[in-house]
Amino acid sequence: MNSSEIIARSDRYLFQTYPRIPLALVRGDGTRVWDADGRSYLDFFSSTVVTVLGHCHPAVTRAIETQARRILHVSNLHYSEPQSRLAELLVTHSFADRVFLCNSGAEANEAAIKLARKFGHDRGDGRFEILTALGSFHGRTLATITATGQEKVRVGFEPLPEGFRYVPFNDVGAMEAAVGTRTIAVMVEPIQGEGGIVVPKPEYLPGLRELCDRRNLLLILDEVQTGMGRTGTLFAHEQAGITPDIMTLAKGLGGGVPIGAMLATERVAGSFPVGAHASTFGGNALTSAAAVAVVQTLLGEGVLAHGRAMGERLRGGLERLRATQPTIRDVRGAGTLIGAELTMPSASVVERCRQEGLIVNATAQTVVRFAPPITVSAAEIDEALAIFDRVLRS
Repeated sequence: MNSSEIIARSDRYLFQTYPRIPLALVRGDGTRVWDADGRSYLDFFSSTVVTVLGHCHPAVTRAIETQARRILHVSNLHYSEPQSRLAELLVTHSFADRVFLCNSGAEANEAAIKLARKFGHDRGDGRFEILTALGSFHGRTLATITATGQEKVRVGFEPLPEGFRYVPFNDVGAMEAAVGTRTIAVMVEPIQGEGGIVVPKPEYLPGLRELCDRRNLLLILDEVQTGMGRTGTLFAHEQAGITPDIMTLAKGLGGGVPIGAMLATERVAGSFPVGAHASTFGGNALTSAAAVAVVQTLLGEGVLAHGRAMGERLRGGLERLRATQPTIRDVRGAGTLIGAELTMPSASVVERCRQEGLIVNATAQTVVRFAPPITVSAAEIDEALAIFDRVLRS
């Protein structure tokens, strides 16, 4: 089946909820993907910032193949070896004591919201409100669009759940001023991804941690996009020298299979006793096995360091382009999550890049998001920069 046939069939039968580009991908290897007509592209979007180790990474592929021959799914009313191994890895290499496994970032954030509210309920003080940041993105469920600080995702879904208020990002003072008698938690992304790769000041996360400690609030970090090595460390908050009370993960965690996780300290996790929350497919044996391979690979010698080096190469190259390209207003990000803010709408630039063989993504209207796998090579970064340069010059 060629690309035109795949696109026509999809448009005929699927809900039209995605702003799809006319590209039907059928194969991937590392940073490169191929469409149904045999054309290759550099994937500097990692298929929605998911394939952190690249497409079809050998360790992940082997884990999936091996697990598929054993057992695909185990009920959460029973125990599963891959699930237990994944939970142990995440706890051992994070601040957390407990892990809840689910299927996506939205589900992980939904679980975090429920846990924070239950924690407030258990304390008996009636606090349930969660403060989030303007420009944030936390998912597409009813609660997570309400938590999202972007009005465009909420329009038409009213009435929305109560208990959320929005505060300017990167402003600890504004966050403190917003704390009220009903506030139980602050929920933010260490770097706003969908908001335009917005990086806060170095003192922002430490300031939020101090505020939450002083005002007896929970700090929830949404690391769905920034976690799993994407910003140069296993979790982005490590670079700020702080720990949250609750953290959410997804995207890169499964290396391409759908899995999410909510991590919490023992003090907070105790508010989810038996029956308080559940997920039929959460921590599925197949997805857990894949995630174990992802985490073990990320923890392997030199992998995160390579990602940091490649991120520096990409950002440095974009900064050099900025010096000669007046179209580039700003370059920002961390690790292999980089945004190039333009003086013009970014959608047309993204489309031209695709035509030239480079897949990137437009976000926040004027930002081109670069998020290659952390396994990307120096030659692939140079190739992508050359394409981007050529497109801007045209």
